[in-house]
Amino acid sequence: MRSAEVTTVMVAAVFLSVGLNTLVKANLSKGMSNYVFVAYSNLFGFCFLLIATTLHYRNRSPTPLNNFILFRIFLIGFLSVSIQTLAYAGLGYSSPTLISAIEDLLPAFTFIIAVVFRMEKLDLKLRSYQAKTIGTVVSIAGALTMTLYKGFAVTSNLMPNNLFLSSQQSQWVLGAFLITTAAFCASVSLVIQTWTINDYPEELMLITIATSFSVILSFVVAFIAEQNPKAWILKPDMELVCILYSAIVVLSTRSVVYAWACRKKGAVYVAMFSPLGIVIALAMGIVFLGDTLYLGSVIGAATIAVGFYAVIWGQAQEENMTCEKDGTCGIICSSSSCSDTLLLHKTKDTMVA
Repeated sequence: MRSAEVTTVMVAAVFLSVGLNTLVKANLSKGMSNYVFVAYSNLFGFCFLLIATTLHYRNRSPTPLNNFILFRIFLIGFLSVSIQTLAYAGLGYSSPTLISAIEDLLPAFTFIIAVVFRMEKLDLKLRSYQAKTIGTVVSIAGALTMTLYKGFAVTSNLMPNNLFLSSQQSQWVLGAFLITTAAFCASVSLVIQTWTINDYPEELMLITIATSFSVILSFVVAFIAEQNPKAWILKPDMELVCILYSAIVVLSTRSVVYAWACRKKGAVYVAMFSPLGIVIALAMGIVFLGDTLYLGSVIGAATIAVGFYAVIWGQAQEENMTCEKDGTCGIICSSSSCSDTLLLHKTKDTMVA
């Protein structure tokens, strides 16, 4: 039941993220500053989280923090600002479809980082690890296909006068590079979150503190990068709706959900849900933004999907083998808690080493 619960929540989080990308793209094409957007989103998100944290801990005190955990939380906040700034800058040069496709690299990047930091082991003699390794390589190949090859148009342009379409065609590679860098940072953030949440199992407090760091950093970046004073003026329009949606639904709610899922199932499991966004993004981009669907996007998305499911299969086989080896499946514990225990032991081993 716990696995189904985590899966349902994660699927809902993916829908929310793709909806934000489509909304942000529409506002960026109308002149919204992505730097100011990130700053205001973090500020309003922190206000929402602060209220939620105050209510949550009104009857008890949170677990005390030490300096080492606080430093890791600062890294999470720093990476959050980096991810948002890079992703939305790349989105301005491309489309929600591309950002959702490149986000499919999250399982590959997260698996590689987890192997490097010995949170995942790599034994190519086992079929599960062979599948995860091959799936990682295939996913990267699919993302490169979507980035470097466009091909002919599969669907006709429904909104030929949209200004962002010409920018999408001429600066597609730059946008892809920025989004890919953001995806790598997101993978690093997931690994650090999983490591931190096992030592400090207070998701709401962790995200609230991380967001407070993000507010400071994002405003510093915005003050330096944004030269137009009028960009800071908020009006009751779609730009404000976009900021509030990002702050409350994505930066606050989704971030807490991701931290909770990292504690339940681990970083690689959480990253596996990002490929679901490509189908949603394709539909939204064509219907609401007038995006043209190219052959390269279709081939790349299909390739990424194959790699994604190979990694999922390998992860499932690994969890089954772990439970059978430990003899902790069934009544004693669920597969998710087995996975949590294994990840916690791996993390502690890494810290000792």
